Order: sequence, then structure tokens, then C-alpha cells
Amino acid sequence: MTGESTYETVIGLEVHAHLLTESKMFCPCSTDYIDAAPNTHVCPVCLGMPGTLPVINKKAVEYTVMTALALNCTIPEYTKFDRKSYFYPDLMKGYQISQYDAPIGKQGWLTIGSDGTKKRIHITRVHLEEDVAKVWHKGYYSLIDVNRSGVPLMEVVSEPEISSPEEARDYLVKLRAILRYLGVSTGHMEEGSFRCDANISIRPAGSKELAAKVEVKNMNSFKAVYQALEYESTRQRMLLQQGGEVVQETRGWIAEEGITVSQRAKEYADDYRYFPEPDLPPLAFDSKWTEQVRARLPELPETRRDRLAAQYGLPLYDSTILTNSKEMADYFEKCIGLTSPHRAKALSNWLLGDFSRLLNATNTSIQDSKISPESLLELLELTDKGAISGPAAKMVFEQMFSTGKRATHIVEERELGQLGDITELTTIVKQVIGQNAKAVSDYKAGKEQSLTFLTGQVMRATRGRANPSLTKDLLMQELGKTG
Repeated sequence: MTGESTYETVIGLEVHAHLLTESKMFCPCSTDYIDAAPNTHVCPVCLGMPGTLPVINKKAVEYTVMTALALNCTIPEYTKFDRKSYFYPDLMKGYQISQYDAPIGKQGWLTIGSDGTKKRIHITRVHLEEDVAKVWHKGYYSLIDVNRSGVPLMEVVSEPEISSPEEARDYLVKLRAILRYLGVSTGHMEEGSFRCDANISIRPAGSKELAAKVEVKNMNSFKAVYQALEYESTRQRMLLQQGGEVVQETRGWIAEEGITVSQRAKEYADDYRYFPEPDLPPLAFDSKWTEQVRARLPELPETRRDRLAAQYGLPLYDSTILTNSKEMADYFEKCIGLTSPHRAKALSNWLLGDFSRLLNATNTSIQDSKISPESLLELLELTDKGAISGPAAKMVFEQMFSTGKRATHIVEERELGQLGDITELTTIVKQVIGQNAKAVSDYKAGKEQSLTFLTGQVMRATRGRANPSLTKDLLMQELGKTG
């Protein structure tokens, strides 16, 4: 678009994550509400009945401290809860118990990118609040389910230092990985347990003066975040280039149409009329307790990434993708524990290639897959020994994934063992040459890719049982004999 380079994008992210506690933030109601009937996990406290008193969930506080420490935040000696007043139907009390000027964690950072492209995004604050109810608007009336209201909700707010939708997506992937490694949140965006609001502005390149800030909501996947920010960045640029003005507002992402739409004027902090929550005491953190929490932190994704790269000689790209998922990294290390480290790259290729493809296609998590580490290693052993070819191995893997059968069983059942009879293979090679005169002619004319095509035809004729290297040699030998 004309003038695209004359502006730069400035993004700040507010991420909300449900914490994996058994009970809600200020009452004993269960947080296991996903499949529950509406309004069955409720009590007078989360229904906002007059005269009820909240009680702080200690585990939720501990999980928030863990997250703040993992994000390199400072943990203050003192924190408190505040009332945030606004009147929407999803707030039963007419206010939300949140935190304002004394959050649990502040002044942290998270690194995005890798190797020579690392960039530190500073974390403004990590604070704790309660979630709101779910509302369904049905024409002239609305339905409310209070089951979610009161679930512990942790908010991580970044500084406006993100410069592109790509960086925003990278930040979210890394933050979610940290939460999952800590075991404090499922990070399931599709269930609403990991939600993102983005504040986006643009400014002339090199300037410090920003146009009005727009908040974008309703993004329930990494893809949606990327697409919404791409759209919004372009929309704001076009407005300014056409002499218009960017209005400070909240906009919603409409995935089906690929656009953002105005929802309401953006509130300012003063609109919420924050004041200290009178029904809850302030919290004082003992430094010894904080250090005990720090000592219990697990190995985090970035540290594990570097260790896998150094310990097993993996490319940084491989170790980065593997460790973005704790379950994937755990599976990889279980496999390595059962075999030799020299198989690390082969294992990584399977995990990041065919395994990830099938997991994504079937929406299956690796811990729920039918392929055990032992089964995958058995497949690698068959290919290493030359018992099956590479194409046959891929066929076997797909059968293993769908049926849970062992590799050796599938190979025997489908007669996929590698064709070792040179006489038989030579006969098939001659047949393929005879059936593909144009490819033979192209090869004679110096088109080397024709040899790849002919090799593929032999593999197809043998159902993947032919040894590709031997097939190529035999093809070249027979092609050399033809006139």
C-alpha cells in the first residue's frame, strides 16, 4: 500500500489467563464449569448477593507470584485488591474485584525472537482479579451464565514495545508456553482460558507522537490475533493517509468477515473509579516465602530450548519449536531416554513433521496420541536398518497414528518390507522407463528433475518398498543403455 513505510506500528498486549485452581477467586465454588449446566457452579458470593463477603484464594495468589517470577518481575512486599466499577450485565455485583496501583508483580520482561533477533518486551504488571459471567445476546433479550464469574483471572500487561503482528504472535506463544510449564493455566484459547486484548496505535516513522489508541477484542486464536492486528494496522494507516482521524475506541474482531468493528468508546482508568476493596485485607509477602516459591519454579521454555540445542546438537529452530509445547518436549526427552542421542535430529524431524501434521489435523494432543515413544523408536529402527524405505515409513506412521498398531506389525501385515531383490527391481525399472518416454527424453536432454520423476514412479509401482538410492542407480544404469 502507498505510504506503508511512513508509519510504524506500536502494540501493547493485555493477556488474561484462567488459573488452574479448584475453587473460584473469592468463594468455594468449583472452577470446573466448561461442560456444566448453566448457573450450577454458583453461590451467594459469586452471584453478588448483598451481605456476602469474599475470601482470597491463596493458591491463586501463589500461582500469580510464580508467573511474575518466571517473567522476571519484582514482587513487592505489599499488595492489595481494588474495586473496579463498571455496569455491564456480566458483573453481578456491579463491580469487579481487581488490582490497580499495587499489583502482585511489576517491571518484568519476556524475550521474543531467537539468536541474533532477540528482543526484550517489558512487562508492566502481573495482577490478579476475578472473571465475569458469560452473556449471550438473543435479539431483544440476553441470557447470562454465572458459572465463569469469579474464576481466578491473572492479567499480564506488556509495555507498548511490540512492533508487528508477527512479534505479537511470538510474544503470546512464548507467554502461553511459560504458563503451561508452570502448570498454572491450560492456555486453551478456544475455551477462553487464555484471552488477549491488544492496544494498537500507529505513528510516523521515527516520531514519538502516537495516534489514538484502539483496543481490539474477541480474538480467540493466535491466527486471529495476527489477522486482527494486520487489519487494524492497515485500517489506521488508510484513515490517516486519507486525511481522517483515528478515534480512541474498543473494536471487536469479526473473524468470518476479516474485519474489526466499533463496539464502544474506550474507557479511561478514571471511568472505573478504582478504590481499595474494603472487604479484603492487604497482603504482605514475606521475602523468604517468595524465595521458596522461586526455588520451586521448573525449567522454563527458553532454558530448556538452549539445553536441548547444546545437549543433543539440535538446530535452534528445532529446539525452539519442540519446547514451545511442554508435552512435545517431554515426549522428545522420553524418546531420547530410550535410545542414543545420535537419533535426536531424526526424532525431531518426525515430531515437527508428520507427527505435528497429524496432531493438528485431528486436534489431538501428543500425550493422547496412540503412538508411544517405544513405537516411534521401533519405526526409526526399521528405517535405520533399511528394512523399509522412507516413503513406506511415512505410510506406516500414518497407520500407527490411526490404529495404534506397532510398526513391525503394520509392515508385515501390508508387506511393506523393502524390496531387496535386484532382479525384480531392475524389471520394474525397465517397465517404468518403457512407460514414460517423455521423461526419458527429457533426461537425455539434460533435465535432471526427470530422474526424480522416474524414481517416484518406481516407488509408486513398488508401493514404497524400493530403496530410493538403489532405484536411482538402477535407473541411471538402464537409461545409459537406451539409445
